[in-house]
Amino acid sequence: MLIIENLSKVYENGFQALKNINLEIPDGQFVSIIGLSGSGKSTLLRCINRLIDPTEGRILWNGRDITAATDDELRQVRRRIGMIFQQFNLVKRSSVLTNVMSGRLGYINPVYSLFNYFPAQERDRALAALERVGIPEKAYNRASALSGGQQQRVGIARALMQEPEMMLADEPVASLDPATSHSVMKYLELLNKEDGITILCSLHFLSLARAYADRVIALKDGKLEFDGLPAEIDEERFKMIYGEDAVQVEIH
Repeated sequence: MLIIENLSKVYENGFQALKNINLEIPDGQFVSIIGLSGSGKSTLLRCINRLIDPTEGRILWNGRDITAATDDELRQVRRRIGMIFQQFNLVKRSSVLTNVMSGRLGYINPVYSLFNYFPAQERDRALAALERVGIPEKAYNRASALSGGQQQRVGIARALMQEPEMMLADEPVASLDPATSHSVMKYLELLNKEDGITILCSLHFLSLARAYADRVIALKDGKLEFDGLPAEIDEERFKMIYGEDAVQVEIH
């Protein structure tokens, strides 16, 4: 269970990105976080794994207070929380396999990474992760040679190396075309349904949230605007979230 209590974040420039957010997210749920750019979606996700420190409030995961965790405790927590980024965050000059194996750094001797050495069992684990996301044949290609959708699948495989119990996906399909977006979302859905991994995924398009999420959380100006089933977002609620002039655009 992920519990977020009275969470607020004010940046150094005075901008308040989150305002008193309260949420409870059961294990195994697929949650989509929607809202306009600047609504607080990325800040919320990055507070959960402490890439950003919240200003106020608490984040509890499986009974552990992440916001009060020491550096050593935080390393233990981050092992089990995968992160997928909008811009993929791959080392483009390295091979796909090396990028995937880097997801295992929290578990192996850090000296190995200095020499780009990974034990054979980690290579096998990485190849299996690439098999799961459908690109095992790309293992020895440079990451820079892959398409955007393939690079995002490498990002998913890298996160899988952590054996995560929860996956945070920060607008993972924002830079992809519609067909590729669905392809990436289907892999996240597969991990949720088959492995029981809790997914928190920020998205621009409500249609994708409706297609894949069990639950939708909408943020507006840092506040919780909606929390419920995707089907409950009618035209009126849509305009409350995105503004009166917003028009629903569907991705098929």
